[in-house]
Amino acid sequence: MCRLFGLLGGPVEPAEPWLVATDRSLLAQSDINPEMRQSDGWGIAWYPPTRVPRVEKGVGGAYEPRERERFVRAAKLATGPVVIGHLRHASNPLNLPQGRLIGLENSQPFIHGGTLFAHNGSIHLPRETRALLGKFEEHVRGVNDSEILFWLLVKHTEETGDPLGAYTRTVADLVKVWSENGRPEEGPYSGLNVIFTRGPNELWAFCHWIGEHGPSFCDPKRPYYEMTYTADAKHAIVGSEPFDSTRPDWRNIPNGHYLVANASGGLVGAKTGPIPGLAPVPRPPV
Repeated sequence: MCRLFGLLGGPVEPAEPWLVATDRSLLAQSDINPEMRQSDGWGIAWYPPTRVPRVEKGVGGAYEPRERERFVRAAKLATGPVVIGHLRHASNPLNLPQGRLIGLENSQPFIHGGTLFAHNGSIHLPRETRALLGKFEEHVRGVNDSEILFWLLVKHTEETGDPLGAYTRTVADLVKVWSENGRPEEGPYSGLNVIFTRGPNELWAFCHWIGEHGPSFCDPKRPYYEMTYTADAKHAIVGSEPFDSTRPDWRNIPNGHYLVANASGGLVGAKTGPIPGLAPVPRPPV
């Protein structure tokens, strides 16, 4: 169960306030819940003026002294137009030893060319799903189930040219794999919350989960997986939690909904809506 941050703004829009300085910054969220510390890695990705994405990652908790300095330094460097941040609390559907789960290759965001991706949740059959990746299977480097989800979404996005339709296809694939493998009781996935971009002028967020997972870290009235955003003509900010408790303009992204923000001519526009055609999850066998 990880934490997500996404920003779309102007060419030099600073992300540091939301990553470090606010009362519910991404750094603050890394250990705001003592029972769910984000101790298994972190990452910040952004587009420098060269437009080639830069990614800084760590293998421990961003709150830990040895990692905090690097996290803060990366946060100061990270500016718009797009910034994505991730804190990792590792899932382990492959039942691997804890030491196998940790490593830079397993920390997010993941990158492919100009595409960036970060995920909160878990897919429960990553080994079986990997068989669907086709030519992208050779790119898998770690043992993180989120990486399998990343390459599956990249595959469908390249095939369709449409991240929204690609996400719907990805969910359908996960449900199909689960059904073909006897519909295990835990289901095909817990959460499929994703922040995704193909370049410095767009930002996608997808919010979808199944089951009950308790409250969010910062607000007991919000479900754990419900995402949030704020947007105006200057920027759009999206993540797992409102990043500043003093602002009243945070809005929820409910289960089964998406956000897309685009930048053009110095202005940012954002819209939300239901994700079309989500594959229903059949009831598991009795």
